[in-house]
Amino acid sequence: MQAKQHTLQKSFSLQGKGLHTGLQIHISFHPAPENFGYKIKRIDLPEQPVVEALAENVINTQRGTIVAKNDVQISTIEHALAALYASQIDNCLIEVDAPEFPILDGSAIQYMDAIEQVGLTEQKADREYFVVKHKIEVKDDATGASIVVLPDDQLIINSLIAFDSYFLDSQFATLNNIADFKTEVASSRTFVFVREIEPLLENNLIKGGDLDNAIVIYERQISQERLDRLADKMGVKHKDATQLGYIMNKPLAFPNEPARHKLLDIIGDIALIGKPLRGRIIATCPGHKINNALARLIRKEIKLKDVQAPDYDPNIPPLIDVNRIKELLPHRYPFLLVDKIIEIGQKHIVGIKNVSVNEPFFQGHFPQEPVMPGVLLVEAMAQTGGLLVLHQVDEPHRYSTYFMKIDNVKFRQKVVPGDTLKFRLELLDEIRRGISNMKGYCFVGEKLVCEAEFMAQIVKNK
Repeated sequence: MQAKQHTLQKSFSLQGKGLHTGLQIHISFHPAPENFGYKIKRIDLPEQPVVEALAENVINTQRGTIVAKNDVQISTIEHALAALYASQIDNCLIEVDAPEFPILDGSAIQYMDAIEQVGLTEQKADREYFVVKHKIEVKDDATGASIVVLPDDQLIINSLIAFDSYFLDSQFATLNNIADFKTEVASSRTFVFVREIEPLLENNLIKGGDLDNAIVIYERQISQERLDRLADKMGVKHKDATQLGYIMNKPLAFPNEPARHKLLDIIGDIALIGKPLRGRIIATCPGHKINNALARLIRKEIKLKDVQAPDYDPNIPPLIDVNRIKELLPHRYPFLLVDKIIEIGQKHIVGIKNVSVNEPFFQGHFPQEPVMPGVLLVEAMAQTGGLLVLHQVDEPHRYSTYFMKIDNVKFRQKVVPGDTLKFRLELLDEIRRGISNMKGYCFVGEKLVCEAEFMAQIVKNK
């Protein structure tokens, strides 16, 4: 059965400094309805504008991910989104009273603790995944950063980083199961080199940075006077300028904590694709810029297709075989056009039809160039949709479905002997007074060959 969407069981709030503004910030997370996604409300502004947390709304990736809409922006969102995403929360409204999220301790652990404390609620709608079916690659030639995404049956992330530093040279981190995020990744803090702090302060950034909310790496000696001046600007204690190394107050949580934090950032940034992802991410020298480039590329692919082609493994037994289909549908040879059902949820169904050269319609359509009639593709989708509708009622064998209207039919490619058809039917809204509206798709491999919209009526058999 298809996994369901989730939201928070109840609201929670946190507060802390903003990394870049230095403001004291309050942030709240609230349950949200199905198919809501992640949205951020600026409650400190008139009319409390809302910004959708999507990749195309990212306007800047300097020292954090910044989303904006109509000149309203929110920065440093990645740690909170990583926690929501890793907790498998699909829908959440976030309210914040500042132009950025609080940095807290520089990691995602406080968000994870709060989510765990309030719990999750399962919703009725099915969770829709973006399934990686071919290699996806993005590169940044200027920095040498690259991300490759390969097909896999779950989300797996490998993060590899390299810096010109004795204290932070090359590291890697791996997350093989998103369920391990809290113990393996969430407490990994953001990091900064002392040599980066001066230009960041000059650019009006990291006003709220200190030795408690970041890993601070001091690997190139500077004068005591200059180091003291930096400490004064950041409001932290003076350090001995001759003592190189990690100078933050809390020691490393993991030997490879910086690489793990980069992995955390990847999760926060891919949350902006709007769907959970199934695939293996291999990231070399990642950062918010290239993470967003990947998320934008996937968003474009999502927008080009209303729905991805269903996965079909013929080795897995069907949920509904042809014998059960014959108990539910009145159709018989030569007009039963769905062989089995491999997936069914509250609002969708996936059926399979293997097209053989022995189909009777090929005798006349056409003898020299056999092509499955488009009207039969529509009929096959309708039969699959009928099984979805019957799945909504008790004692389905006592009912029949009759199609009242078919709209917006489009044929995109020929269907020929040897093709395996994959049908995906989705309810467009709730069934009311026995009337259902559905959208149907027919695929061969990854290619959409036909689509249509259906209206059907459920009638009790006499």
